[in-house]
Amino acid sequence: MSNHDLTTTAAAGTTRVDSAPQDRGMLSRLRETPLAYRLGSAIILLAVWEASGPYIDPIFFSYPSAIAKAFYVLTVSGELWHYAKQSIQILVYGLVLAIVLGIGLGLIMARFAKVDWTLDMYINALYCTPMVALVPLLVLWLGIRIEAKVTVVFLFALFPILINTYQGVKNVDKGLVEVARSFNSSERRMWIDVLLPSAVPYIAAGIRLAIGRALVGMIIAEFYTSISGLGYMVVRYAHNFEMDKTLVPVILLMTMGIVFSEVLKRVEIRIAPWNQLDRKD
Repeated sequence: MSNHDLTTTAAAGTTRVDSAPQDRGMLSRLRETPLAYRLGSAIILLAVWEASGPYIDPIFFSYPSAIAKAFYVLTVSGELWHYAKQSIQILVYGLVLAIVLGIGLGLIMARFAKVDWTLDMYINALYCTPMVALVPLLVLWLGIRIEAKVTVVFLFALFPILINTYQGVKNVDKGLVEVARSFNSSERRMWIDVLLPSAVPYIAAGIRLAIGRALVGMIIAEFYTSISGLGYMVVRYAHNFEMDKTLVPVILLMTMGIVFSEVLKRVEIRIAPWNQLDRKD
């Protein structure tokens, strides 16, 4: 064998030996990702749940394979998406209104002391009021139309956004504000360069909290007002003791909450990347 062949063989052998640790390193990094932990825990949970299925009385609960079959039946028939569209419409309207008014009012209250002094007592009073207790009153005022349901969702989602926005502006580093003032920064530039960037993480946290509350408000509104949406599906199938079909809209609501929260996290990363430097996803 020539020296050239020996050199080629040795190089190939080195490549094969070196590639194995690299592959193991990639697998190790994959195992350490949050996605691996989330998928792993979900698979274990579903496996245990499915294994216990035969021992569950179907009148009281159900298990994944039965719920999947019910999901397929309700999807093919078009029933699930018919009611889901009604609920999503109410959720989007109420949540968008809460985001716009909550952020706007929170910014104004945090920046202007007189507005804060005027509204603080009323904001705290409404926040401490159980919103469920106001639903019958809202139905009496607004009827059982979509306006009543949107108002319920709006009230459930408003306060986490408003309060977090307020705290975000109030907790801005005073040193940054003083530096901006020392450079004769205008009020507009103060908002753009200092106040809003510092408040973005608080605002995002408030919206994430509001998403869960908005979903709760949406279902409560559908329970108390006209029978429609995913809330109607829950009541209807629960009364018929069809637990597999009852859990389909419940799991869909959970999935909606997860998807909305993940989308919001991605948006926050894009608009406030500095907030992600010390954080692991």
